[in-house]
Amino acid sequence: MDLNHYDDTMTSSNVPATAKILIAGGFGVGKTTLVGSISEIRPLRTEEPLSDRSVGVDSTRGVSAKTTTTVAMDFGRISFQSQLVLYLFGTPGQERFWFMWDDLAIGAIGAVVIADTRRVADCFAAIDYFERNGTPFIIAVNCFDGAPRFQAEDIRIALTLQPEVPVVMCDARERDSVKKVLVSLVRYVMNTQSQPNQVSLA
Repeated sequence: MDLNHYDDTMTSSNVPATAKILIAGGFGVGKTTLVGSISEIRPLRTEEPLSDRSVGVDSTRGVSAKTTTTVAMDFGRISFQSQLVLYLFGTPGQERFWFMWDDLAIGAIGAVVIADTRRVADCFAAIDYFERNGTPFIIAVNCFDGAPRFQAEDIRIALTLQPEVPVVMCDARERDSVKKVLVSLVRYVMNTQSQPNQVSLA
């Protein structure tokens, strides 16, 4: 699918030239994968191997095969022709690294919260954070192989989301799928801002 297809729907004098977006969610939901699959530059990753010191600290429930963890952030970039450049900052998922979120959130226009239907409650920390800070966000349900499938409205009810918050199904490994997620967020941010051209950018 051609990226230019999406540019036509977002071309506007109100669209900022650059924008910072956070990619958040629980441990192992696919944040690093999502940034890596869409970034047009080699993504910056701060993954480190899980060690014995993480036992009892980092829960690997539902992701027992995961051997690494993000300890700072992921970073990537995607350009929509010359109209819009998105800078993607993936947040660390473990609770012991949540203190970094405040710094990463500075200047962000919105966020994507990734959900895994096998442990959907892991989204609550990110949702609470963005609601508390007034940051627009959408839910991207990462459809893992073999994971239960639910309708978007069922996910909305489980996460007690407001009716206007978009819930998008995606595959974090697929570039086109991730593009749709980012476009959904940009549209949502534009719709929720009374004066989009005055949004603070990073």
